Amino acid sequence: MSEVLTNKKNHPAPEPEVEMSFWDHIDALRGHLFRSAIAIVVLAIAAFLNREFIFDKIILAPKDSGFITNRFFCRIGEWMNMPSICPGDLDLKIININLSGQFTTHMYISFFTGLIVSAPYIIWEVWRFIKPALYEKERKHSSGAVLSMSVLFILGVLFSYFLVVPLTLSFFGSYQVSDAVNNQIALSSYISTVVSVTFSLGVVFELPVFVLFLTKVGIITPEFLKRNRKYTLIILLTIAAIITPPDIVSQILVTIPLYALYELSILVSMRISKRNQRKE
Repeated sequence: MSEVLTNKKNHPAPEPEVEMSFWDHIDALRGHLFRSAIAIVVLAIAAFLNREFIFDKIILAPKDSGFITNRFFCRIGEWMNMPSICPGDLDLKIININLSGQFTTHMYISFFTGLIVSAPYIIWEVWRFIKPALYEKERKHSSGAVLSMSVLFILGVLFSYFLVVPLTLSFFGSYQVSDAVNNQIALSSYISTVVSVTFSLGVVFELPVFVLFLTKVGIITPEFLKRNRKYTLIILLTIAAIITPPDIVSQILVTIPLYALYELSILVSMRISKRNQRKE
């Protein structure tokens, strides 16, 4: 009997988990948001202090003929005897028409640089917030979610920056309704185009993760995704036609990765659907 009492003292029973109240959840969320905001601010300050590198080497680089993507398309154009593919010397004249325009643009780009670079950390903080609400099995199956979301977002940003942004600038920057009208691009217009296209495609590349979630909650099925393949292809071709020059090569180069994401989403949905059927 004494041995049993001794063992109970040395190995006390685990205390039951205390359910968090609504305000406890709010307080935890506030902590995650605060740390995410700190990461954004720190990286935004770093970007602000490296103005020349951020603007000359990154933001303004896609408009130059020497940019890696523009040189690649010129070589492809020469090889296929399609000179229209080559952007050539865009010679975009970017002007600022607001007194505080360059300073506010500097602040704006610094913030978005901090946001994009810190995206993997923000995703990790979101995961830490929702993790306690998951069952152990769900945590096990979702352990790679942070890495997957981070990789997909970064791939989307890189795909947009190195392919979609140069094609967009090449088309709209050189398009003229008349030789009498010259293009002088406002700084705010250029910046908003680069940022919106880059960030939006980073989010679009999260499609497999969204499909995974929607399949788990039963909103969509693999059959639905398979049945709507042709409509999805038409939508993707339309998007590619809008954001790329009017030639078939550029449209195909943009459509292929987007459609590959859709097929990947179908595979993810099929896997989750089979797992749900086994549970039932």
